[in-house]
This record gives sequence, C-alpha cells and structure tokens, in this order.
Amino acid sequence: MPRRSSASPPRKADRRKIRFAEVTRSTRADFENLFEQPGAPKYCWCMAWRHLPSREHVQNDEKKRAMMALVDSGTPVGILAHIDGKTVGWCSVAPRQTYRRLSRQQDDSEAGVWSIVCFYVPRALRGGGLAAALLDAAIDHAFAEGASTIEAYPVDQASPSYSFMGFRDMFASRGFRETGMAGSRRHVMRLER
Repeated sequence: MPRRSSASPPRKADRRKIRFAEVTRSTRADFENLFEQPGAPKYCWCMAWRHLPSREHVQNDEKKRAMMALVDSGTPVGILAHIDGKTVGWCSVAPRQTYRRLSRQQDDSEAGVWSIVCFYVPRALRGGGLAAALLDAAIDHAFAEGASTIEAYPVDQASPSYSFMGFRDMFASRGFRETGMAGSRRHVMRLER
C-alpha cells in the first residue's frame, strides 16, 4: 500500500467492502499477520487487560503464546476487519470475565457482560471510519453471542494515553451511557439490550 503524506486525508473505509470475522483457530493466522506488521502492537498482543501469571517482565513472545493459547482453547478474544481479503483492523471484544479487573466499580456477580477494551487500525487507515465500523461489528458480535450488556472504557479525544481503547464520543453516539470512571482518564460506558 502506498504511504500517505501527512497532508493527504485518510481513505474513507467503504463499509460495504469490510468483512468481519471472529478470531478463532481458523482465523488465527490473520490475527498473527496483522499483529506482526510494522507498527502493529506486537509488544502487547492485546494481553494488557487479560490475565497473565506475572505482569512484570513478560516478554513479547510470552504474550503472543498466551494469546494464542486463548484462541486455541476457544476463548473469545475479538474480531478482525478485512478489506479485499487483507486483514486491516482488530477489536478486542470478549466476555468480561476473560479480562482482569477493568474498573473499581466492576460487579463480578453480573452475568452476560462483554467488554470492548482495544482497537488496532494501521496508521495509514486511521481517520477513515474503520474504528467506528469495528465498533459496530463488535456490538453486533457481542449481542449475537449472548451478551446482555456491553461495557467499554474509552477516553476523551484529547487524552494523552489509552487512545487504543477508543474515544468516548464514538461510544456515546451508539447509545452507550457513562456509569463512572476507571482511573483518571478511562470512562466506563455501557450499552444494554
């Protein structure tokens, strides 16, 4: 893909061409290929909010192995976006109990809660609506899989960190309502059916 100059606007994602797929054993290679591209979050492998035996000094390859073990065991981890057969984005959406504690107000006795904790869109495609399309697909996926509530932890657009969790306005425009804060920057937002 040719590089965009910083002055050219991002390409708008044609939603009719985007296909979404859950990460499973059969789509695992697409997930791996996306995360191994230059600029991708291979330092994390989307394990930042998931259970690891020790959070200190965990190497990237250990994070990848832990994520692949989840996929191989059939644990839901998220969805991928594809355009023209190429994997172009990721959203971590899964049952909340598959993550470590995400906010102080979390009630672990609640059933049917799914969480959206992360997006990855390659830099060349940012600003073109792909994250919004991923969010819509993640909502559809979670409810189709039996979620009664979807919880997310986005930040304000001007936040100096956690932008990978999405922006508050994107969730609010889809009917998520704020129920509190998770730390000083992350809003806890919920959508119920």
